[in-house]
Amino acid sequence: MEKMLLKTLQAIFLFSLLYFAIPSFSYPLSTRGRWIIDEETGQRVKLSCVNWASHLEPMIAEGLDKQPLSKIVAQIVQNKFNCVRLTWPTFLFTREIFGSRTVTYSFDSLDLNEAKAGFAKNNPALLNMTVIQVYDAVVDELGAQGVMVLLDNHVSQPKWCCNNDDGNGFFGDTHFNPDEWVKGLVTVATHFKHRKQVVSISTRNEPHGARENENDWLKYIGIGAIMIHRANPHVLVPVSGIKYSRDFSFLKEKPFLSNNLDNKLVYEAHWYKFSEEHSDIWDVQPLNRVCAESSLYMMDHSAFLTDGDNPVPLFLGEFGLNQQDLTDSERRYMSCIKAFIAERDFDWGLWALQGGYYLREGKTGTEETFGVLNGNWDQLRNPKFIESLHFLQGKIQDPFSNQSTSYVMYHPLSGNPVHVNGKNELYVTNSSVWSRWSHDGNGTPIRLMDSAQCLKVVGDGLEPILSTDCSTQQSAWSEVSHSKLQLAAKDVNGDLLCLDKKSPDSSQILTTKCICIEDDDSSCLDDPQSQWFKLSRTNIK
Repeated sequence: MEKMLLKTLQAIFLFSLLYFAIPSFSYPLSTRGRWIIDEETGQRVKLSCVNWASHLEPMIAEGLDKQPLSKIVAQIVQNKFNCVRLTWPTFLFTREIFGSRTVTYSFDSLDLNEAKAGFAKNNPALLNMTVIQVYDAVVDELGAQGVMVLLDNHVSQPKWCCNNDDGNGFFGDTHFNPDEWVKGLVTVATHFKHRKQVVSISTRNEPHGARENENDWLKYIGIGAIMIHRANPHVLVPVSGIKYSRDFSFLKEKPFLSNNLDNKLVYEAHWYKFSEEHSDIWDVQPLNRVCAESSLYMMDHSAFLTDGDNPVPLFLGEFGLNQQDLTDSERRYMSCIKAFIAERDFDWGLWALQGGYYLREGKTGTEETFGVLNGNWDQLRNPKFIESLHFLQGKIQDPFSNQSTSYVMYHPLSGNPVHVNGKNELYVTNSSVWSRWSHDGNGTPIRLMDSAQCLKVVGDGLEPILSTDCSTQQSAWSEVSHSKLQLAAKDVNGDLLCLDKKSPDSSQILTTKCICIEDDDSSCLDDPQSQWFKLSRTNIK
């Protein structure tokens, strides 16, 4: 009896996962201006993805030796990711000697005996399939649990990506024949044409290397994008810029595909801490300046594509950090990028789901410290970090909403918005409910929407209050510092104080002396993250 009850409860739990995973939109997706939309209803669909590697030497989605496929996908759903950027190597679909391999043969040929044994234990039904059939099975399970799939052509030769001399970086490289690449794109677009959960097929991950140049990018990426669209007109077609998907600036002078592929074109950018020319700048230079300059680089080289007369969506397809041993510099980088995402409500994909690899760069069983899941693929590696992304997983802006525009006050370090409780106290909340504010620019009050109250400074180390007295300097708020992430007003003594979530263990917000707000002070290396609050436009109720 107890066993029957347990099985019943397990069935109910699984049903609830599947029920709540069912998306509130239909396929396919399309674009309208800078937004991705449900083609049928016209409503915005926000992509909040996680990357799942399937492009390395075994050509099998990582982790199937650790857990059943259905359980891995269920964890994606539980952690509120609505899509997976699933990688694949060109040779898998262009060379029969690769695609026809069975799982057993693939593991045996690489001497991955432990991985094969784990695979047989956790996914026995897949063991005798070909690697293409396993790829199909992963796509099907994602669809069955309501997860959208973005197929990413990551490399040509199955291997780890990337470095400048890997032979996979740019057209004409040792393993990057343009004709074979196009053949692979068309094959994949055709193969998945009737799987509605496949909403996107990209042209190529992170073009890079000594051969890269703008003219060949325009020529071949244009051909690849058009061929994908012809073979499967239903899918979005993301294209990555040069310099490891960091640079589209040449498109300011050389426009690309003026018809936007019948509203299927999406640009894709990547941003890692190590993407910076000098990655140690997050440690050795004033943080407000570093964040401002890094964000400006992203705007000037990628995000400008979402503005202008012909705006197109930008998908931040890869960003991430070491979730196992989170350093101060990585926290700084991540707070900056979260503020950047919140400001413009970009679609995004976190690197990565996998807790480890069958084989990476000659080493077996390597853990992925950037992975959402741990080495056994059964728990989160860093639950607090994943929780800090939950606010960004939802829509902040909806261009088709009838709600009036206001601001959400977002605290990027914690990843949470600010809310006013029933006692008129200001606090950072991890709930889906947040307060809406109005602000007319520097030197003006920050007003609580649908009330006569505004935010007012009381003093250093004290909580700000809500007041109807909105005409004094204590209620005149400005974005200060180069990063524009600190909100400050003067107290009765004329001292400039910033909002501050002082304690990581408390949701309380105080006002304290502003940290490192002088842009020309190169010697100020104190950390202002607790004082970072971003006023982001919203029209979500």
